[in-house]
Amino acid sequence: MARSATSPVQTTDAAPFQDKRAYWRAAVLRVRGETERRAAYLSAEDQIVQSMADASPTKWHRAHVTWFFETFLLKPHLPGYAIFDERFPFLFNSYYVAAGPRHARPQRGLITRPNGDDVTAYRAHVDEAVLRLIDTVEDDETSRVFAILEIGLHHEQQHQELLLTDILHAFAQNPTGPAYDPQWQPPKPAAGPRGFVAIPKGIHAIGHADDSFCFDNELPFHDELIPDMRIARHLVTNGEWLAFIEAGGYETPSLWLSDGWTTVHNEGWQAPGYWRQKDAVWHVMTLGGLKPVDPTAPVLHVSYYEAEAFARFAGKHLPSEAEWETAARAGLLADAFGTAWQWTRSAYLPYPGYRAAEGALGEYNGKFMVSQMVLRGSSLATPEGHERVSYRNFFYPPARWQFSSVRLAEFV
Repeated sequence: MARSATSPVQTTDAAPFQDKRAYWRAAVLRVRGETERRAAYLSAEDQIVQSMADASPTKWHRAHVTWFFETFLLKPHLPGYAIFDERFPFLFNSYYVAAGPRHARPQRGLITRPNGDDVTAYRAHVDEAVLRLIDTVEDDETSRVFAILEIGLHHEQQHQELLLTDILHAFAQNPTGPAYDPQWQPPKPAAGPRGFVAIPKGIHAIGHADDSFCFDNELPFHDELIPDMRIARHLVTNGEWLAFIEAGGYETPSLWLSDGWTTVHNEGWQAPGYWRQKDAVWHVMTLGGLKPVDPTAPVLHVSYYEAEAFARFAGKHLPSEAEWETAARAGLLADAFGTAWQWTRSAYLPYPGYRAAEGALGEYNGKFMVSQMVLRGSSLATPEGHERVSYRNFFYPPARWQFSSVRLAEFV
């Protein structure tokens, strides 16, 4: 599924969007509407559940992204704007220390009130104000206002993906195996030749290269040295992972990093996340409910520790993010986007010359550049218009509730 990644608005006819105000009105309606479309599959009870500290309730996601617009866009830039509810900044801030105190993350599921209807009213209040700001902002202020608006829309798209990964984690804890969408179907595996393909060695530029939107951690555009190596065209499949399991992969300490081996034992891992045996057959929890594991489909819900152990088992290694990006830019990868995020061996660190934005928005990426690993690509839950070759996702090594997979590489 090929998608553009330069804007939250997609259109085949540019004429209706020559007016930048009309463009951003359409963007707001499209992105904000997508959040509600995703939430519409869920009951009120579904929307308040928090299944672990790393996940958030759907209701919280809907309110938090709204708080973002209220805090960073409307309060500073819309004269006379009235905050919807004085309680909400404390309840729905996430990690923006400069924006004020916040409710503890592991306790978001305890916020049963304000209820879902209150959050819906909050979203409507802020949407009306954002559209009014778009229509009334002075021409000489539009660049600044629309830049913040664009960040807010991409931020909301990030939470649209989290909305799905978080509710899937919650449903996976339910012994009845409920479906988010009974009609949901996974992406079909990419066709074409398998095996490995050479990455052009030498000095290659990576990072965001043009004036379209990106997050600050994708900058600056800079050179990296790529060695003589090859990368897999396709993602590792469930069938290949079943072979890893049957060969004792989860029981062989020599395959694992020390922290990974400790995690395997502490968590009792015997297979990827959401896999379970039913009548001696492996099944996996999906957005469509519990399904038999398809051996031809890419493996999903594996941690960095598992990805690294599988690479050792296969006699390969994980690509660096620079290697992955160089291969993706060259069009060498199948399923680079739209199926699963792909672990790299790169630690999440700043690029040479990186500078975080000033103020509270500077807390968005930079302060997390420690102890996490980079994933590249995008997943089946990534909303349309939110993927690009320079995008840097990042999670802690044990994380596997995301749609995360493995692509192997080898030195020549």
